Amino acid sequence: MDDAGLPRVAFFGFQLINTSLEPTTESELHRIDMLDELFRERLDNSGRFKIIPIPPDTQQHIAAGPEISGCNGCERDYAKSIGANWAAWGTVQKVSNLILNINVYMEDAASGRLEFVKSVDIRGNTDESWRHGLDYMLRHHLFEEP
Repeated sequence: MDDAGLPRVAFFGFQLINTSLEPTTESELHRIDMLDELFRERLDNSGRFKIIPIPPDTQQHIAAGPEISGCNGCERDYAKSIGANWAAWGTVQKVSNLILNINVYMEDAASGRLEFVKSVDIRGNTDESWRHGLDYMLRHHLFEEP
């Protein structure tokens, strides 16, 4: 498949924002990794985007700085430096073990214009609820036919 002309996306992963009174669990950290993999896979398989791998040296630089979700535009510089024209990242906010939300942000690396911003609420803190929430968002919003 020819991917010329498709948005070239640098995906910086999901961040867990725990605003609950409960500690973050190992299961939740594994779910973040699961969402990262699922997001990359779904975008790559959609035929609408090309995921650009982030080289290890860039990953180390990112890890040493502030979170992508609050770095005041650093994501655009990182994206451009690896040949991507879009930057993407996400957050999962844990309000409680029952209430969580998944947020995805995709922006044009040159202009900073947000091309896609969406949030879905999920109920339940399980692998299945997280997976279903992201799949629902992608299927019904990002990949939805105009």
